[in-house]
Amino acid sequence: MEQGEKAPARAAGPDLPGPFAVGRYATALKNELRKRARVLVIGEITGLRQTQKQTYFELRDGDGAVPCAIWANELDRLGLPEGTLRDGAEFVAAGGPDYYPGGGQASPSFAFRVTHLRPAGEGDLLARLEALRKQLKAEGLFELQKQLARPALPKTIGVVTAEGGAARRDLLAGLARRGWAGTIVWAFAPVQDRRAAPAIAAAIQDLAARPEVDAILVTRGGGSLADLWAFCDETLCRTVAMLRVPVISAIGHERDSTLIDDVAAFACSTPTHAPEAVIPLDCGAARRDLERSIGALRRVGERALGARRRHLVALARGPARALRREGLALNQKTREIRASSERGLQQRLERQRTFALVLERAARRAAGPDAQQRREGLRRAVVALRAHDPERTLERGYALAEDPSGGPVTSAEAARAADTINLRFADGRLDVHPARKGAEDEREA
Repeated sequence: MEQGEKAPARAAGPDLPGPFAVGRYATALKNELRKRARVLVIGEITGLRQTQKQTYFELRDGDGAVPCAIWANELDRLGLPEGTLRDGAEFVAAGGPDYYPGGGQASPSFAFRVTHLRPAGEGDLLARLEALRKQLKAEGLFELQKQLARPALPKTIGVVTAEGGAARRDLLAGLARRGWAGTIVWAFAPVQDRRAAPAIAAAIQDLAARPEVDAILVTRGGGSLADLWAFCDETLCRTVAMLRVPVISAIGHERDSTLIDDVAAFACSTPTHAPEAVIPLDCGAARRDLERSIGALRRVGERALGARRRHLVALARGPARALRREGLALNQKTREIRASSERGLQQRLERQRTFALVLERAARRAAGPDAQQRREGLRRAVVALRAHDPERTLERGYALAEDPSGGPVTSAEAARAADTINLRFADGRLDVHPARKGAEDEREA
């Protein structure tokens, strides 16, 4: 630096201890981490790889992961069966945090230094399951799906299961027994490994996004709790709980209890019972009941129609019988009127004869010297009277024209105006219709 030049100012830093050499600090960090208490952790093995000196893997669950390492000689001393330590297996690891400070040519690394390792037992998994169950229940996630209405006869159902599993065959056989003929949308997914839970959740979401899907069934066969652990995944259960499409679970056997059973709208005891849960209406039985009802209605309808037909036939015959009765009564009245009219005429003739005889006798009694002259005058009066007697007209071969009431028709104009006139001859009567005859004559003209 030349004379007169100022030294450059150092940048001000935070008021902290140091600076320390990084190696010194790395060693202190290693020592501090190794002081921490040894604990047991449980999770799923992922990213397993082995070297001559160490075995590396991660223990993972839905909330996070921890890198782990165990020395090869300590792993051999545990005597785990071949294939037990594998990706997707649930394990309990004992140990604590450790730090490798690295060096000039080696990279530093953090790991959970494992001193003991064993497969997770039913007790371990049940403890985790119970803790998660209490958490989800406290959040109210067990009730959301159960508030959804499940259709009695869905037209389309979505099914999440393994493509070649026995649960699929059992489901198809059960649906066939119930006579359901709707549509199944299959969403095949793994049902037992570390990738199963995310794949199942994605399949359920894809089915719920389809508007035609009325209900979703998630099913697989039985197994241990470790085998069924994918259905206890927290993310999967939260996904199911928040769906607006009802989800029915049919996982394992009757003794198996997974977390998805708690959040689903309905949980079946076994996959065999799934058809009854997803299709509550027994279509075969309903179809048979409907056919029986149709037959009963048809028989009742036929009986009712027969009764109505007979009743209508009886009603149709009634007017004809009434018309015949009225016709007979009218004919009887006509005969009675005609007979009465003839009796009246006969009585009038008898009275006229009697009157003539009375006059003749009276004249004979009153006759004096000129009785012969009076008798002759009376005879002429009788002859004149008989000349005006209608019966004499009939006897001479003429006819008398009368209206229907028996009154005389005295002019041609009156005859034309009448609908019907009676021509009375010495040997009977004849009805004539002048108006109808006149119309026929006009047509002929």
